[in-house]
Amino acid sequence: MKKDLYLLGSTGSIGNSTLKLIRKDKKNFSVKLLTTNTNVKKILKQAKEFNVKKIVIFNKTKFYKFEKNFKRNKISVYFSIEDALKKNKRKSFLTINAISGIDGLEPSINIIKYTKNLAIANKESIICGWKFLNRELTKNNTNFIPLDSEHFSIWSLLKNDNITNVKKIYLTASGGPFLNKKLENIKYIKPKFALQHPNWKMGKKISIDSATMMNKIFEVIEAVKIFNLSKNKFQILIHPKSYIHAIIHFNTGLTKMLAHKTSMEIPIANVMNFNKYNFKINYNEFDYAKLNGLNFIVPDPKKFPLLKILNYEFNNTFFEIILVAINDELVRYYLNNQISYISIHKIMLKLLKKRYLAKFFNTSPKNINEIKLMVNKVNSYLKKYI
Repeated sequence: MKKDLYLLGSTGSIGNSTLKLIRKDKKNFSVKLLTTNTNVKKILKQAKEFNVKKIVIFNKTKFYKFEKNFKRNKISVYFSIEDALKKNKRKSFLTINAISGIDGLEPSINIIKYTKNLAIANKESIICGWKFLNRELTKNNTNFIPLDSEHFSIWSLLKNDNITNVKKIYLTASGGPFLNKKLENIKYIKPKFALQHPNWKMGKKISIDSATMMNKIFEVIEAVKIFNLSKNKFQILIHPKSYIHAIIHFNTGLTKMLAHKTSMEIPIANVMNFNKYNFKINYNEFDYAKLNGLNFIVPDPKKFPLLKILNYEFNNTFFEIILVAINDELVRYYLNNQISYISIHKIMLKLLKKRYLAKFFNTSPKNINEIKLMVNKVNSYLKKYI
């Protein structure tokens, strides 16, 4: 029997990788829902290829330009997940949330009651709204699987171990495209160079976050919440080969590592088949040569100034939301050539000390609407500041 799968953010890089895997395994999976924000042409093409009869387009204006195309192909279009799924009588086997940015939070929460398993590749959802996600997951008896390669690796390594037995968890970072350059030499470097990640093929936003090390800071915050551990249990190590994705050192003296090729298809495929014991993926053999000279490096805060953010506390307050909102906007400004590369670091660290924002660091949002209002508040403040 085929397993039903919902794919949120199907037109992005994670969505494309997921559909690529399903294309090879149509006998086991049936895609029942796709979503996008603005890429209407692409989602129409995807819906036709995978025979998906329900899609969600969050941007109504974009949809109306192609309305006839969907009707011609007998594809039902909705503008919210609730409208698309409210008549469903059974839960899907798996939902993969590949929506990028804070926009992924509300769809994550809304989809939980319609799915047995939820895999999230969206850092911002977990960082900003984990307490709301966790509440819904528990309420609806929905299983959660982290899809980010590092968190999936930790989750996999911990399967047969007690979380209280963990002494230290190391999250590995590639160091990005500027690892071997001094910060003073790349202060005004153009976005096209910052986008040239040495190991991974990623979207623009996450590529810039990798260059600044913000991506890894987010991953620490994310791991603190998912695994309910103190931030002191985590450390970032630069691993230029990007072959080891997580290392866990246990109180027993044992250390476990998880390695795989730099492709998100591997964690995605393993998530899709997490309940199988005879699952296989067609990739090259184990590359033992990459384990020769692993070359782990402690990141230098002078080269990656944003690492200072790890001195703050992460207690499910407005701090995390403000942090995400500022970074989203600064990366957007940088990609549009409105600010310099060094400005991402300088403005971020300055804004986090501003009393206008810092006064919210000890209070928590009561609902999703308060998260949205704070994001809007930060965006307005940042626009005036810049």
